[in-house]
Amino acid sequence: MSPTAWGWLVLAFPLAGTIVVSLGWRALPGRTAGWLGTATVAASFVCSVGALLSLLGRHPEQRHVVSTAFDYANSVGVDARLTILVDPLAVFMALVVSGVSMLIHLYSVAYMWEDRGYVRFFAYLNYFVFSMLLLVLAGNFVPLIIGWAFVGAASYLLISFWYRRGTAASAGIKAFVMNVIGDVGLVLGTFFIFKHTHTLDFVGTFGRVERVFAHNSGDLVAGCVLLLVGAFAKSAQIPLHTWLPDAMEGPTPVSALIHAATMVTAGVYLIARMHPLFEQA
Repeated sequence: MSPTAWGWLVLAFPLAGTIVVSLGWRALPGRTAGWLGTATVAASFVCSVGALLSLLGRHPEQRHVVSTAFDYANSVGVDARLTILVDPLAVFMALVVSGVSMLIHLYSVAYMWEDRGYVRFFAYLNYFVFSMLLLVLAGNFVPLIIGWAFVGAASYLLISFWYRRGTAASAGIKAFVMNVIGDVGLVLGTFFIFKHTHTLDFVGTFGRVERVFAHNSGDLVAGCVLLLVGAFAKSAQIPLHTWLPDAMEGPTPVSALIHAATMVTAGVYLIARMHPLFEQA
């Protein structure tokens, strides 16, 4: 299979798990929801390994593969498409996200068993994993922004999972507000860059950045600063860090998912993905 085929499967499994667990919550007996959610994330991890092996079988110069599902806005100079980019960075992050999440899912099957929101918890958890994978596999700014926003929404749902506790609800709201600040920074930074490159694709943007910003370096610096705001919010850096300690109000698996190698690494991923822009700025 091609790297992009593996990439679409990496996204498809946790999305399917989210939908099935959410819609079938009344019909899933016992720990079925937990095992189903774990199985879908494990399948996503296996597909990430498949994407890695497929990339390793290619020449180093051919390890950046783009696949487009469909165009959903292609007019007045906007080339917004549902696109994934499968390259070493994306595959590495997919392995980390799906691998760590698989272990957390497995632990949660027994840990959350006596909680009355058991099925709801795994629906949220699978939704979080799908959102993170959409973020790291995005091939242009539009799915990146969508995945970025979805991760913020999923973090709110998970941190405030025990919503009957006032402290948990407040912690979830704080995390959501801080993440929205980062979302705004990411969107505005994208607009600054798109204004000059006239493309939303990463490959096209990086190929044009040196030429189009040769005499407009101020806009590039402003765009990169706004992208940093998004990265700071997601990775809990000063001054947008206050939500992270309160995230412990969620269930223990949620704290592990957020504090370990998943959500807080999204900011690191953003900087790594946008390094051609930062280098030119």
